[in-house]
Amino acid sequence: MSQPIEMSRMMLEMRSMQAEAQSRIQPAMPSLSELGSAREVNKVPDFAELFKTAIDSVNGQQQTANQMRTAFERGDAGVDLPDVMIAAQKASISFQAMSEVRNKLVNAYEEIMKMPV
Repeated sequence: MSQPIEMSRMMLEMRSMQAEAQSRIQPAMPSLSELGSAREVNKVPDFAELFKTAIDSVNGQQQTANQMRTAFERGDAGVDLPDVMIAAQKASISFQAMSEVRNKLVNAYEEIMKMPV
């Protein structure tokens, strides 16, 4: 297969995957009127819940990476080195992202505290 045809096929696949992902996300986004009524019945999580969920997700990724690393060190047959490395990188990147979010929140808090009342 020639390279330009293969690149075109890959681009078409990527665009179809992007369209599929966007179609999954779009219905999940509520309108402003729905947000007002949803908050009244506590269907929309507040910031603290979202932040806790994100922290729990990062923690879960780190635990998974550690479990995979331990299993690989023991020599378990179902754990491959590439999978262990990918899990470790995902955990590292998610932790770095969470640290950046925390830093931005601290900076925002400090700026708010500097404002005159």
